[in-house]
Amino acid sequence: MSSLNKGPEKVEVALKWDPSPSGRPAHDLDIIAAVHAADDPHGEPVHLVHFDSRSPDGTITLHRDSRTGQGFGDDEVMTIELHRLAPAYARVVVGVAIQQHGGRTTFGEISGTGLRIREGYQELMRHDFADVAGATAATVAEFVRDGAGVWAFRPAVRGFPDTDPATFGRRMGTAS
Repeated sequence: MSSLNKGPEKVEVALKWDPSPSGRPAHDLDIIAAVHAADDPHGEPVHLVHFDSRSPDGTITLHRDSRTGQGFGDDEVMTIELHRLAPAYARVVVGVAIQQHGGRTTFGEISGTGLRIREGYQELMRHDFADVAGATAATVAEFVRDGAGVWAFRPAVRGFPDTDPATFGRRMGTAS
């Protein structure tokens, strides 16, 4: 982390997976970030950042969006600039959803899945989705701002077994 007093300031979330076998529909996984208000940190998100959007203030950006998992290195990369988020926001929940094209696909059916969260060169988290293999979406981490304005990172892996990406986006950071 940047400093013992500041907590994480700018993090990168990277996602990778192997392409689907020949003749099978392509796997499409998406990183989603849900930004929550300081006055309702476990309610509906104020805004979502995903494959076809970015945060209104430019603090959360999806730099790479793969629809197949083909290519070298990371398939999707999102940057979250926590230090630039307005004080009105106190929680950012990060998750991954699988696009459901013509049937139910779970993390356990997609080979080579992996997620990495880092700040600069410091790795904060690495996850392979094995413990949520039966899920179609999962939260992986949250960043929470305390009363002094300091952000904290918390791993928060939780599988959602039967949810589409749109529903997941609305539910991923709520209390229920």
